Amino acid sequence: MIVMKFGGTSVADQAAIERLIGIVRAARQTATQPESADWRGPIVVVSALGGATDKLLKVAADAAAGEGEAAHAGLDALRRRHLDISSVVTSSERADVDAIINREFDELERITGALSVLRDVTPRWLDAIAATGEILSSRIVAAALNAHGLAGAWVDARTAIVTGPEHTAAPPLMTETAAALVDAMTPLLADRGIPVIGGFVGATPDGVTTTLGRGGSDYSASIVGACLGASEIQIWTDVDGMLTADPRIVRDVQVVPHLSFGEASELAYFGAKVLHPATIQPAVGRNIPVRILNARRPQDARGTLITRERPATDRPITAVASKKNVTVVDITSTRMLMAHGFLARIFEAFEKHRTSVDVVTTSEVSVSVTVDDPRRLTEIAASLGEVAEVTREDHMAILCAVGDGLQRDPAFVGDLLGAIGGVPIRMLSQAAARRNVTLVIREADLETALVRVHDRFFGVPA
Repeated sequence: MIVMKFGGTSVADQAAIERLIGIVRAARQTATQPESADWRGPIVVVSALGGATDKLLKVAADAAAGEGEAAHAGLDALRRRHLDISSVVTSSERADVDAIINREFDELERITGALSVLRDVTPRWLDAIAATGEILSSRIVAAALNAHGLAGAWVDARTAIVTGPEHTAAPPLMTETAAALVDAMTPLLADRGIPVIGGFVGATPDGVTTTLGRGGSDYSASIVGACLGASEIQIWTDVDGMLTADPRIVRDVQVVPHLSFGEASELAYFGAKVLHPATIQPAVGRNIPVRILNARRPQDARGTLITRERPATDRPITAVASKKNVTVVDITSTRMLMAHGFLARIFEAFEKHRTSVDVVTTSEVSVSVTVDDPRRLTEIAASLGEVAEVTREDHMAILCAVGDGLQRDPAFVGDLLGAIGGVPIRMLSQAAARRNVTLVIREADLETALVRVHDRFFGVPA
């Protein structure tokens, strides 16, 4: 049994959903072949309609600002878009789907109207508003599958994905979620149905709606696959797979046909947009292959397969990840010598203020780290005020060379530094697993450095 996750571009309009139906139909036909070892499924996980979550969050922001008319206008546009796309449901079930869409938006109108008066949108209300996108897209897709002769069956993610109460980034409770998924999906699969569930969305054990964080639909697919013992998790998106570099910066990038879990995690963590960084975790635990595929070209896309191990190649590097909008934080001990417990105190401050650290370098008296989210740096600096001086440098970028082959190439770091030429390096780090070498440079230098590195290691003229 496979789990198929379709992103926002794969459900963006009627044509996209019709392509989705064709892909699911092919998977269903494969499952029912005599030689198939498992006739169940597939299970379908869907994101909100492309751009819908951003628009729902804008509605919430308008409500928080007291802009009730703007919030109403945003909801009205979203309602019309959902009702338009529901035309893909070509059976009598469309009337039911349209009634559900209208009911959900009527409720959002009531909620945002009240919130615009209060001018306060709590994280709990933010989750309730944002979750509407996946709830409605999964309703539409399930009905559309039915209308096209496939046994789609809607599953409410709020009854199947059980999370903690941390709104906007709720952690899944895997034991409870596994039990809930089995209860919800086993009867549907036994009846040869195709369960359809919205990604990104969950609920606490008390039934309060939560979300897993932005990009959480990939995470939902991995959770479903791990909890139900899927043979493969497919991430259907709008690119051909994981690429050797960011195509917005580098021309002639190549699809990476096979990645290890470790490589995929490093690439996702350091900026590759195709995969959510958390996606791999449940799949790794159960050793479930993950495949990235292009929903726009299902017939000829090779995709990228991600497994625990991959075939060895002659190339030490597999791909180069990058990301902008990075802040370097320098923490210098005011005692001039590295006192016992200094590092622990630093990371306690970041933990206390819920700020994740990406790259770390140290010397005897100072520590440099990078963060994506600098919003709480003032509080972190205050927490460390008794023992350290804290300064920051914005507008930095990370360039991260990733490959299992780096472990076998002792000259790689020298080659990498030679490749970027005279670009100034602010920080350099190699992880203990020797699967990545990370450079922190000025954001203005990222394009030059990335093109040079890609040209050097992938042999493609920039």
